[in-house]
Amino acid sequence: MELQDLVTAIARGIELADETRPVWTGRTRTYQPGIGPHTESRTLDLAFEHLKLRGTPVPVEREIPYPDVPRSRCDLVVGEPASWAVEVKMLRRMGDNGKPNDNILMHILSPYSKDRSALTDCDKLLASGFECRLAIIIFGYDYEDFPMDPAIDAFQLLAKERATLGEKVCAEFEGLVHPIHLRGRVFGWEILG
Repeated sequence: MELQDLVTAIARGIELADETRPVWTGRTRTYQPGIGPHTESRTLDLAFEHLKLRGTPVPVEREIPYPDVPRSRCDLVVGEPASWAVEVKMLRRMGDNGKPNDNILMHILSPYSKDRSALTDCDKLLASGFECRLAIIIFGYDYEDFPMDPAIDAFQLLAKERATLGEKVCAEFEGLVHPIHLRGRVFGWEILG
């Protein structure tokens, strides 16, 4: 499986899961129907589950310990034997109520390892001990006033100071049922060293 195939599968899985109008219930409230309010982890679980239900399963395992850092877990390991170790981050600028989430960029761009950002995931993957291809995936939602592009451009610029990135691949998803989280994209980069 190539990285473009994985990115496209995740985008399709998000659309398929969203068709079922899933409802996220947090600790204090229930959110509007749609995949948009779900956590990063739950979104991935639903996407892969619905791909499997539709007859297009992706050979993926979730939350696999890093060989050289067993207390850390990798979001996705693809294939058997492993062909990809992938860290994933979600970029969701708006909340269920339509108000901006002002600290979301920390999850993508923070240079501090304790913040566990996409940027520091590059370092983590390179030190992981996985003997397969490595990748970072960022999926998220596009809004009229807050498209993903500036954050993605900033990530690429900063990540190139830490690692050699392969060519950016992308797949879109759209037609979602949530009134705020209507469409988005999945981006991926191979970490080459």
